Amino acid sequence: MLYTIFEKIRRRSQASVLKNHPRVSLKDLRSGTDNHFILDPGLEQVSLGHRASFRNYIHILVGKKARLDIGDDFFMNNFCSINCLESISIGNHTLFGENVKLYDHNHAYETTPEFRISYSDFSTAPIRIGNNCWLGSNVIVLKGVTIGDNCIIGAGCTVYRDIPANTTVVNRQELILNTRA
Repeated sequence: MLYTIFEKIRRRSQASVLKNHPRVSLKDLRSGTDNHFILDPGLEQVSLGHRASFRNYIHILVGKKARLDIGDDFFMNNFCSINCLESISIGNHTLFGENVKLYDHNHAYETTPEFRISYSDFSTAPIRIGNNCWLGSNVIVLKGVTIGDNCIIGAGCTVYRDIPANTTVVNRQELILNTRA
């Protein structure tokens, strides 16, 4: 009983983060439990289409001057995250399996005079995901990628280059079986 009360409070609190931000537009949002929305006050725009649905334990970060556009009838399963520092757009009728991750940025780094990784500087490039796409569980989409309409990205794929429309991508892992007598 007490858990249910706390869960309602947490759900309302996270919904208010979206509803109270002046640059967020949403319609018919369905949100599960323990979702986390981090929206910079200086973001450009967040737009969530009709019937956007987020299951549980979702993490969405939209940074300063960044833009996130999600189409109608979008579904995001448990433990997914969107990390948007420039621009991410997701088409209509698209669904994400569990644990899908989108990153439109990388940490900046230098190799000379010595190797150094920046904790606060990033290189960015937009991500675009078309209509009628299905990203299976544990898919990672990296910066600068466009996935065309009607694509299926199989479980466990890391997408680091463009995928043309009407394409199925599979992760061909070789399973090595050693049987013991």
